[in-house]
Amino acid sequence: MARHKRSSSSLETLLTEVRACRVCAPYLPLGPRPIVRAGANARILIVGQAPGARVHESGVPWDDASGNRLRKWLGVDVTTFLDESQFAIIPMGFCYPGRGNGGDKPPRRECAQLWLDSLLEELPEIQLTLLIGQYSQRHFLGSDRKPSLTETVRAWREYAPAFIPLPHPSPRNQAWFQRHPWFESEVLPMLRTRVGQLVTHSPEAGRVTRIETLS
Repeated sequence: MARHKRSSSSLETLLTEVRACRVCAPYLPLGPRPIVRAGANARILIVGQAPGARVHESGVPWDDASGNRLRKWLGVDVTTFLDESQFAIIPMGFCYPGRGNGGDKPPRRECAQLWLDSLLEELPEIQLTLLIGQYSQRHFLGSDRKPSLTETVRAWREYAPAFIPLPHPSPRNQAWFQRHPWFESEVLPMLRTRVGQLVTHSPEAGRVTRIETLS
């Protein structure tokens, strides 16, 4: 049965407002550039942390080594991943927050406080939300979140089918993947199957590949 096409005018208006937001400008070292993508008929929502410096420069979400690994996890190519009718990509912080000790700073809270609920209201077709990293898991799972990210990811069955918690796919987390082989053997096949059920024209969906070290 063909999916009903929802009007996108209200979402487009909201996204225009989001992309014009300057609330955090005094605190952003590279200035504001909200990186958010969504279509009114998207069925998968990806909630990460915040754009990195490379994504800030390109304006394309997950346009880095982390994104390469994430797409392998999902079993989709770049074209499918950036298809707003299939994936909505809304991080907890919309702009690059700058560098902190040992990595990027945490996402700023203003984005979720000002915009997240309104954006979610305009995405009624979402059937699967991927919670990447501790910040999105804390926000969406609340008290149902486990004491650690590892425990939360391992307990994915408690949150499925609506949510799937994931670690961040950053190359910095390679040691985590090596310490927890169950993620590759148990979680990734399930993840690809679930994504493959929801996307269309995904040539990679359902194919299991090993996690590789990204240079």
